[in-house]
Amino acid sequence: MFRSRLMPFFLRNANSKALSNFTGTASSRILKEETSRVFFSGMATKSFHRFQNFYPKGHLLPSLRNMSTVASVGVESKEGLKVLVNGGRRAQKMVGIWLFGSAAWVFSMVVLGGITRLTRSGLSMTDWKFSGGLPPLSDEEWLLEFEKYKQSPEYKRVNRGMSIEDFKFIYWMEYAHRMWGRALGIMFALPFSYFLRKGYITLGLGLRLSGLFALGAGQGLIGWWMVKSGLEEPASEYSQPRVSPYRLAAHLTSAFVIYSGLFWTGLSVVMPEPPAESVAWVKGAAKVKRLAIPVSILVGITAVSGAFVAGNDAGHAYNTFPKMGDTWIPEDVLEMKPLIRNFFENTSTVQLDHRILATATLIAIGSLWWSTRKLDIHPAIRSLIGSTVGMAALQVTLGISTLLSYVPVSLGTAHQAGALTLVTLMILLNHTLRRPSTALLKSLPQVAKTI
Repeated sequence: MFRSRLMPFFLRNANSKALSNFTGTASSRILKEETSRVFFSGMATKSFHRFQNFYPKGHLLPSLRNMSTVASVGVESKEGLKVLVNGGRRAQKMVGIWLFGSAAWVFSMVVLGGITRLTRSGLSMTDWKFSGGLPPLSDEEWLLEFEKYKQSPEYKRVNRGMSIEDFKFIYWMEYAHRMWGRALGIMFALPFSYFLRKGYITLGLGLRLSGLFALGAGQGLIGWWMVKSGLEEPASEYSQPRVSPYRLAAHLTSAFVIYSGLFWTGLSVVMPEPPAESVAWVKGAAKVKRLAIPVSILVGITAVSGAFVAGNDAGHAYNTFPKMGDTWIPEDVLEMKPLIRNFFENTSTVQLDHRILATATLIAIGSLWWSTRKLDIHPAIRSLIGSTVGMAALQVTLGISTLLSYVPVSLGTAHQAGALTLVTLMILLNHTLRRPSTALLKSLPQVAKTI
């Protein structure tokens, strides 16, 4: 049939040999296309029937037509989907695991940093090398390090008379924190190089990860910049030596930014499209997003204010709740000049700010849940909002318990980990609320139906 249609044209424009070559090639190509279409159509039908077996009765089940549409969109509209990884599902999974593992490592760094601060171990090492070095291995080396520490303001004003065994404990805590950070750099850089060589990393993902790697490398410098401020003599002879609250806040905020960037990027790799099974659910997600963004900003500000509480040791003041001592608002909250200093350096003001922000965050997250309870949204979004409310309530409870207990290491560490957990849930919620690609939107039904 195909030869009869093409023959008149080629009789006029080609010799018989050319005609024979072309018609043979054309027929072969068309035969391959028809065979492939029939084969993959059959495979899709078989896959669909197998897919049915995994869906419990009453759950949404896409039709074969919709599945075919979505599959073709995934191949033809990769720009719209913003796929960050080349190499298919296996490469996507490998890069995702690596990114989530790196984020978990940063999470552990934040927790270990909290323990280091709460045990007052951060100033035990009085020098710093970018590449690190071996710890003391002999009694002579330990005595040398101890002598260095004895010259520091912290030893002279806080730990005078400390035994070398107690010094070893705080030294090992700080050493572990620094080496754990350097190990993270290696753990990040080696897989990054491997995935680049394999061609899995797209340009957009490569630039994003390079920026995060640079932040991670700079985090070590920020950490030493912070520690160095605590090795200087305090301005007043009655003041205890401690690191600058501004530098501590910069160090902790930078860690939160690195973690958030890794976690968000990992989600984008493994979930290029948000969960969306109907246009109605997409519209509901858009309404939730308008509320979730300001709440997320408030969560971030509250976390940063906690860094200033830590930097000023404000948790050891006013260990009562809900009042601060005998009053609701201490009299000295605005005693520093200029006025702006009170919000970052005044112990009373810093703690009052954190209390107000924490309460406002709990109310805001509760209001988010209340405002969205009747919206038509994806079950995953509803579950995330509920989890966020529970985590916010737990975090406030941890904060109050830490304050009333005079900041024990266990509760203080749990409270810092809780802050990052709440940030994690807000990142996950905002990522799930993203708008789907135009191609996916066109394939969605107006309303989700169960069969």
